[in-house]
Amino acid sequence: MFEGHYVTLERLDAAKHGESIWNATSGTANDSLWDWMPYGPFIRDEFSAFLVKSEASADPLFYAVIDKALGRATGHCSLMRIDASNRVIEVGGIMFSPLLQRTRGATEAMYLLARHVFEVRGYRRYEWKCNTKNEPSKLAALRLGFTFEGVFRQHMIVKGQNRDTAWFSMLDSEWPDCKVRFERWLDPANFDEHGHQKSPLNPD
Repeated sequence: MFEGHYVTLERLDAAKHGESIWNATSGTANDSLWDWMPYGPFIRDEFSAFLVKSEASADPLFYAVIDKALGRATGHCSLMRIDASNRVIEVGGIMFSPLLQRTRGATEAMYLLARHVFEVRGYRRYEWKCNTKNEPSKLAALRLGFTFEGVFRQHMIVKGQNRDTAWFSMLDSEWPDCKVRFERWLDPANFDEHGHQKSPLNPD
């Protein structure tokens, strides 16, 4: 379990977290959440089966994101493509509901995972990959401190379509500076009485 100011990350438990994640991500209004995912949207039974399978998986290793103010899970994410011998790992499977998107908690969830990757696991390289057409994901990677490395053309077939994949990375040598920016941004003093940020996470 990784605990922050705004969210806690817990190993995904289908029985414990399933209902709240389903309620936060299901329904036709949320179908677009799954546009860039290799799975979904689901009906209820399919989603339950997906969570049970995800809970049992060691790679990807799924975490539920618990909103501390709401007291329930509002999304999930994972560490994946875990290469312990080369100390390389990827963040992926990010499913943040509208309750979590564009919040301090969403950024803090990514901070907590990165801190775990570099400071606990001792990994050298942290990766972010997405469909090159997924502009919000690419912008998020840059905002969080990842460096764009290029595009792998026709890298995958996802939902019957060719996917060109944009690759981003963060290195262990870059983490100390990224950590300072994360912690400065996440400090409650960085937000005014209306919840607006005073300074951006990545001024570049």
